[in-house]
Amino acid sequence: MNLDGKVLLITGGTGSFGNAVAERFLKTGIKEIRILSRDEKKQDDMRKLYNNNKLKFYIGDVRDYNSIRGAFKGVDYVFHAAALKQVPSCEFYPMEAMKTNVIGSDNVITACVENHVKKAIFLSTDKAAYPINAMGITKALMEKNVVARSRQLLPGDTIICLTRYGNVMASRGSVIPLFLEQIEAGKPITITNPNMTRFMMTLEDAVDLVIYAFDHGEQGDLFVQKAPAATIETLADAVLDLKESKVGKSYIGTRHGEKLFEVLVTSEEMVRAEELKGFFRIRADNRDLNYSKYISEGKSRLNIDSQYTSHNTEQLNVEGMKKQLLRLEFFNDCK
Repeated sequence: MNLDGKVLLITGGTGSFGNAVAERFLKTGIKEIRILSRDEKKQDDMRKLYNNNKLKFYIGDVRDYNSIRGAFKGVDYVFHAAALKQVPSCEFYPMEAMKTNVIGSDNVITACVENHVKKAIFLSTDKAAYPINAMGITKALMEKNVVARSRQLLPGDTIICLTRYGNVMASRGSVIPLFLEQIEAGKPITITNPNMTRFMMTLEDAVDLVIYAFDHGEQGDLFVQKAPAATIETLADAVLDLKESKVGKSYIGTRHGEKLFEVLVTSEEMVRAEELKGFFRIRADNRDLNYSKYISEGKSRLNIDSQYTSHNTEQLNVEGMKKQLLRLEFFNDCK
């Protein structure tokens, strides 16, 4: 990915992903990184942290098209990371999740097309595959809309692609910072379901996936990065071991809308998935509205074993999970 002399805009750019991108690209020949978000405090914190003139800040809310359209003028590339991501809060306020995750992402597409952005990568989540919670449902609809709008674009228009990734370790609001806070307070760390599995990716892995989509993506493509997984109990044991803590564990039961395991590629998507080294590529279904041929010429559905899930990917034991955790700054004092 060569961004020399280019302008990159990141929606929701004050979050964990935006900071990881800034860390990686501010040292390159990039002309400008624009951070578009609605939180002026986080923007001010980020401005002071990096103190870099290549970083430009724009206040706006993706829900309000008129508040963001100006930020896209002169932009070459866009990473769309703005979203409501917390499962419980989206369960209680699903309409708020819809406004940000669905309508907001559609506004971003419109802003990209109208300002002749070359390529935009839209970040999604494993919770969008067979969604059971409001967060996953709104992200699934975002994915559907990106593909639908990609069909309407002409040669020379913005190329819009998707990435879907699993749990990003130590990202804002995730369980690892919570575990560390509980250990620091001398309280047992709380576990919902010990057999629950999650993909274990670092922020650097997430950035690598977006860059891969940037380099290889064509109109409507969805990219998934292969990743190891672990049970929540394995993760908890690894954190306790690394911190040499004896606070123990407390089992609190599954939260609103949580799955036992996550799916990154559904069995239906596997029918047309292209397996690459370290990645899956799912090309857009570009059939038209002539439904009659689906009845007589449909493809058979693969069974559940063909899914790519946090239950059937590489499973980390405690030692493997500790090695994964040591990639994080949170555990620098353990190295």
